[in-house]
Amino acid sequence: MTAGPAPAPLPPEVLERLRTIGLRIDGAGGLWHQGSPIVHLGLRQAILRWLDVRDDGRVIVRLDDVRYAYVDVDDTPLRVTAIRWVDGAPVAHTDDGQVEPLDLATVTVDPDQRARCRVRGGRLEARLTSPAHQVLFARLEADGDALGLRVGDRFWPLG
Repeated sequence: MTAGPAPAPLPPEVLERLRTIGLRIDGAGGLWHQGSPIVHLGLRQAILRWLDVRDDGRVIVRLDDVRYAYVDVDDTPLRVTAIRWVDGAPVAHTDDGQVEPLDLATVTVDPDQRARCRVRGGRLEARLTSPAHQVLFARLEADGDALGLRVGDRFWPLG
């Protein structure tokens, strides 16, 4: 039995339409599909782990370079749910189950006084939840006119 000819590639406009599947992350980090909450913990964790961002800044769920779908994000794609101090340095725990050193150079405070940072090597933005915010900012100090965090001998001003 021989295989028939490969199917013709989809036109770009059709492919773009297929990538818009109704995924949304709300401001509290809730995950939705076409207006219904995604409550299955395993599926939720998988979707959050597959989050990435295209070169144009659009957030996606990426399976590979060709297979991905768009995600509408109300605030930030991820949340830092906890911060632990390990050997004198902050470590971020994100809601996708990942753990990584907190990049203090990326910590900012928005006009609504919500702290944010970059995760996954700077690719995605995450908002600190209240518990993470409290742990991190318990060590906030002033250096001249700047507020920031001191880790070791280095002072990290808040951006």
